[in-house]
Amino acid sequence: MANSVWSEKILQLLRRMNNFSVPGSCRANCFRFEIDGAQVGWIPPHVAALLSRYPDVFSPPHGGAVSLCPSLDSYGRRSEAVDAVLQTLRQEGSLTCLKGWRDEKYSVMAKFSDPPLMWMERAATSLFGVKRYGVHINGYTVSDSGEVSMWLARRSPTKQTYPGLLDNVAAGGLAAGVGIKHTLVKECEEEACIPAAIAEKARPVTTVSYTYVDEGEVFAECQFAFDLELPLDFKPIVGDGEVQDFYLLPIDKVKELVATDDFKPNCAMVVLDFLIRHSFIEPDTEPCYQEFVAGLHQTLE
Repeated sequence: MANSVWSEKILQLLRRMNNFSVPGSCRANCFRFEIDGAQVGWIPPHVAALLSRYPDVFSPPHGGAVSLCPSLDSYGRRSEAVDAVLQTLRQEGSLTCLKGWRDEKYSVMAKFSDPPLMWMERAATSLFGVKRYGVHINGYTVSDSGEVSMWLARRSPTKQTYPGLLDNVAAGGLAAGVGIKHTLVKECEEEACIPAAIAEKARPVTTVSYTYVDEGEVFAECQFAFDLELPLDFKPIVGDGEVQDFYLLPIDKVKELVATDDFKPNCAMVVLDFLIRHSFIEPDTEPCYQEFVAGLHQTLE
């Protein structure tokens, strides 16, 4: 793939994953989702219309915002009331995302450093545009001669999302009340059979943030990225069935693959960040270097 073609493919990926912020997106029509005066997400108009049927939980749209009713004044009350609404909508079957119900609780807060205001079923978060957090691990090796290779996973063909696409060696969403390092060790063990003694050596390196719209839903996400140098004689093994295989590939091949449709988009972004940080992409030779860096770290105001 020619350098200019590769660069354009990467720019297309970053534009797609940040399309909520571009002029003409549905953002102008979305309602702010507020809890106790704090904005925690963005609600598309068709979702706001459904929520208006539950006035004891959601206040009517006012001043461009949909709020939880003030009477829901605690973490538990908010969580239970919203979950009851979502369970009803799930039974109606009109919202496609709720057909992928996971029974996973995600924290809802304005900023990651803030105390959670409630929890929400993972499958419903895109209806409210609340920020979802995850942990992604770049598993790589360095040969005796200094050559870097990366372990990639091929997602199971039965995965709910992005079946069969390339992924990081391990990754997972951050559930409510669960720590980042704990999630990292758990995902490494479950997905790739990486022992805790090895996984705990992973280094936190950055976050990758983006917000995109897909089929009328808002996906606001932030991934905590870790680098984990794996022993040369170690091979990941398929664990919980979320992965069908693992591949150890030269870094040039990995760089080529991130610009293809064979890669899960947000995982391609995490790998792109690795390539930049480890100087496999440099500003003297990549004209779009600055755009790449900016596209990986888009914060939503």
